[in-house]
Amino acid sequence: MAKKIEILDSTLRDGAQGEGISYSVQDKLHICEALDELGVTYIEAGNPGSNPKDMEFFQEIKKLPLKHAKVCAFGATRRKDTTCAEDSNIQSLLAAGTETVVIFGKSWTFQVTDILNATLEENLKMIEETCAYFKAQGRSVIYDAEHFFTAFVEDKDYAFKTLKAAVDGGAKVICLCETKGGFMIDECRKAVSEVVKEFGSKVTVGIHTHNDCGLAVANSLVAVSEGAAHVQGVLLGFGERTGNACLSTIIPDLQIKMGYECIPPQNMKTLTAICNKVSEITNVSMNPQTPFVGKSAFAHKAGMHIDAVLKNPRAYEHIPPETVGNSRVFLMSEVAGRSTIIEKIQKFAPSLKKTDEIVDKIIKRMKELEFEGYQFEGADGSFELLVRKQLGQYQPFFKLHYYQTNGSNPRPEEGVCCCAQLKVEVDGVIEITAGEGDGPVNALDIALRKALEKFYPLVAQIRLVDFKVRVIDGKSATAAKVRVIIESTDGNASWTTVGVSADLIEASWIALCDSFEYKLIKDIEKHYKKIII
Repeated sequence: MAKKIEILDSTLRDGAQGEGISYSVQDKLHICEALDELGVTYIEAGNPGSNPKDMEFFQEIKKLPLKHAKVCAFGATRRKDTTCAEDSNIQSLLAAGTETVVIFGKSWTFQVTDILNATLEENLKMIEETCAYFKAQGRSVIYDAEHFFTAFVEDKDYAFKTLKAAVDGGAKVICLCETKGGFMIDECRKAVSEVVKEFGSKVTVGIHTHNDCGLAVANSLVAVSEGAAHVQGVLLGFGERTGNACLSTIIPDLQIKMGYECIPPQNMKTLTAICNKVSEITNVSMNPQTPFVGKSAFAHKAGMHIDAVLKNPRAYEHIPPETVGNSRVFLMSEVAGRSTIIEKIQKFAPSLKKTDEIVDKIIKRMKELEFEGYQFEGADGSFELLVRKQLGQYQPFFKLHYYQTNGSNPRPEEGVCCCAQLKVEVDGVIEITAGEGDGPVNALDIALRKALEKFYPLVAQIRLVDFKVRVIDGKSATAAKVRVIIESTDGNASWTTVGVSADLIEASWIALCDSFEYKLIKDIEKHYKKIII
């Protein structure tokens, strides 16, 4: 039977210290639901003594029926020269009403004497008495030993005394915090090994790492190898400075690669979806190259690689992507081979063979467009339209007669006002509309949607979620071509389209039209079960 590793997710507490991160109470509740669905052991949800929002959250979370995770309140040991009963922060922790509390205390003598302005002996009492107080109140205590690794190097004896104080006070877990993120793997290994040897038979030893040297995941894995059975981190790895240990990497590393159990095995296939959900709630874009769960984690571009993966995925994939709920992606580019093109095309023409002449035409057209600046590896919608046009599976849904945009800024405090006017034709019917938006592209989007809704009501579902612009040839300065990539969604699926032009508005219009046409083609095929011809 696999050894179980406790997972404490600190997205809501340590993750909230990341630059640009801010949660509403509702955000925190939704993230809790997602983490509970994944099956983590603990959710460190915030410090109720630090702000009213966190206290409100702890009242609301009681109404949420979590199936697996235990919500924890986080706070410091009591202040010096006071008692736990008199310390307002301690009482706020108690009032939060969580079954488990996470208490952090000082391990490093410098922090004790120069930051807390306390004596070393007083600090030991603060740790032990705080842990004992919460245990007496029926709470389970996780003790976070802040700056433990620095303390281990500078004064190991005192560092161990702080851990003993927590254990004597009744802590269930002593978590070693690599607070500054600056320690190497061998240093981490040595410290954890000695702590496990000294305390491992009495309590669970944990690890909490930061990523300042890019080693947060590695140090967490090493700690588990040395006997730690409790790992703290943030699901997507964000946090203060360069971030925390990334649990979306640690969990599958430990469970799939190293044979431990971190979450219920059946939940592993939900990992990618839950990471995407948390990314959406937090408004933090997930790096596409994030191990296991990123969009590019199982993406293949080189023709020979793709050909090999089509024969046997083991050729270039360390695990089946479905194991973590991800999917395999073949990227369209000038280095893609015929196998890649065929794999994509067969979605629309299942009988097409690698040797058919039309494949050469598609590849030729794709390379012509890429020479002009197009890039299809991140524009699945536009690539599909390109293929359909070559296969004769495309007919335009509307004809553009003209569009124009203009903007003015009569009142700077109100921002720029942009308007777009356009004339389109659908089945011989002319529609002239206008739209007003935050910018010219937004205004065009609104105007086009308004024009087409009376003919195609489903376009009302389309929402633009991302807009990227890249100058293709910076040496040409203002005459350079630009590539515009638009990501769209209808609430069920998402797709990406691309446009290229020396004019930013025209490039945006091309990508926008592709987005609308892709949606319409998919909806017609879905509702009428036929290929557009």
